[in-house]
Amino acid sequence: MALLITEKCTNCDMCLPECPNQAISIGEHIYEIDPLLCTECVGHYDAPTCQACCPINKCIIKDPDHIEDQETLWEKFILIHHADEL
Repeated sequence: MALLITEKCTNCDMCLPECPNQAISIGEHIYEIDPLLCTECVGHYDAPTCQACCPINKCIIKDPDHIEDQETLWEKFILIHHADEL
């Protein structure tokens, strides 16, 4: 499942540089996470770094519209970072 930045976002800029997949970008009002690029840091870290660095409690949540299991997240990681090797 991809992650989602909620309206609680204060645009503090903490999450943007932390995303190893470059899935976070500046949206119209708040930061946004591209669900096609978000692997919840699978393949990089044990836990999502955006959630770990966010100073607002429950600002970044699991996106209920993009449910993915661990295997799917691994497959997405491989496609994003190793597509040229496939």
